[in-house]
Amino acid sequence: MLTLNRRQVIAAGTSAFVASALGRAASAQGQPEVTIAIIGDGRTGPWAAARAKITGYDFEGSIGARANWQPGFTASLPVMEAIRSGDVDFTFATSTAIVNAVDAGIPIVPVAAFPLPVNTVDGVALAESGIAGAADLRGKKVAYQRGTTGHFSLLKYLEEAGVGLDEIEGISLSGSEGFTALSQGDVDAWFHWQPAATIGIARLGDRAVRLADVPTYDYAFYVAREGFAEEHPEIAVRLAVGVREVQRRINSDPAGTVAIWAANGGFEAGSVEAKAFEQLLAERRVSESTSVDLHPVDERAAAATQVLADSFFDLDVLPRRIDVTSFLLDSRFDTVRKAVAAALAG
Repeated sequence: MLTLNRRQVIAAGTSAFVASALGRAASAQGQPEVTIAIIGDGRTGPWAAARAKITGYDFEGSIGARANWQPGFTASLPVMEAIRSGDVDFTFATSTAIVNAVDAGIPIVPVAAFPLPVNTVDGVALAESGIAGAADLRGKKVAYQRGTTGHFSLLKYLEEAGVGLDEIEGISLSGSEGFTALSQGDVDAWFHWQPAATIGIARLGDRAVRLADVPTYDYAFYVAREGFAEEHPEIAVRLAVGVREVQRRINSDPAGTVAIWAANGGFEAGSVEAKAFEQLLAERRVSESTSVDLHPVDERAAAATQVLADSFFDLDVLPRRIDVTSFLLDSRFDTVRKAVAAALAG
């Protein structure tokens, strides 16, 4: 039995060896198992498309492993504890999740990164509030989920207009709680990411307005549990390539993808949710739309994530300064970066 461990990959040091060894390991080992975290109920998103073999793509065959899908996570942050306990091997993770994982010493290997869509976060205001821009948020009740991409977008949105976070009445609520508070008039505005924001706007109709030019600066990552990456580095790399391929197929056929998700029980065909998802997929505004631009973790991803970490420390969201740059660019991940670069170029 051939096992490709991290020491062998490091010793090889060439993309040719990596490519050859990956193929030999897959055939010699048969079908190992990888547990993949699913954020949500697993009926929408790229993992749902992968399970459904979108446009005939054999995801499990491409990664050389049997996928054990683990749904039910509310966000990528809770997944980090599942990685610590060994219950999850591979996951999507926002910069926030990465920062907290580094701070908590979660054993992760950053496999690849991509910038989130620049407009994946929306600011939604009640029409009756008179809010039309960041300056109008002064003194208003604004819902957001503390320590998330939505929180960071709100911070930057206010910052660009010269408004301090202390000049609004901020209320930290989950996505569903934030929408409920807005719909009941308990808050004047709500900042959240897709698809919840667009679905919320559709449900509120004329009662809601979408604020223009709310920025998203956040990066996203695919990460593997350290023990899994050491035992199966070839699968960790293939997973990154596989999810990029699935997303390419989603982006090329929004209507077909929505039909797959509807058949999978994600929502009713023709529903508000279905229409919102098709619009968002066509506009490439959901978080993983830009995973087609996946690349090895580099200085760009590290710098953007460090800005988020520093901003959250300044806001007392994080209890201490975190040097996430040194972690993400650590030389012990050089082999992973080289293997990912070679595989994505192939």
